[in-house]
Amino acid sequence: MRVAIAVAALTCWAKDGAVVTEKPPRIVLVDDLRSFVDGRVAQVARTSTAGIEALERHRGQRLDELWLDHDLGGDDTIWPVVEVLERAAFEERPFDIGVVYVHSANPAGLAKILQALRRWGYQVRSAAGSPHVGYLSEAE
Repeated sequence: MRVAIAVAALTCWAKDGAVVTEKPPRIVLVDDLRSFVDGRVAQVARTSTAGIEALERHRGQRLDELWLDHDLGGDDTIWPVVEVLERAAFEERPFDIGVVYVHSANPAGLAKILQALRRWGYQVRSAAGSPHVGYLSEAE
């Protein structure tokens, strides 16, 4: 049985005319309902457990962007994911993440996440109200 795996790549041309091929950014989105509406490719985790699993799959690799929502449905929140990030930094093995974007509509939760992750040296930005994240149709 043959399996074909397609890996998308970005092709750019340098000023000197050379062709440069880059891999697309590694992005993880942890949100129970929303997705990227701008078509960007991302691994989506709908629960905190799935978010932790996604982080662990990227352990030892650069994760360009991590997008976090606070409330993940029912009693689930992003805090187990934040605790994994904090523990890794405490153990002096922080995850290699370019930017953590917090796009939660929960102002208190957003502020606490920003504070917690900045304390451990992660590059964190508020992305509340971001036009990049939204609700897709149920067919998605």
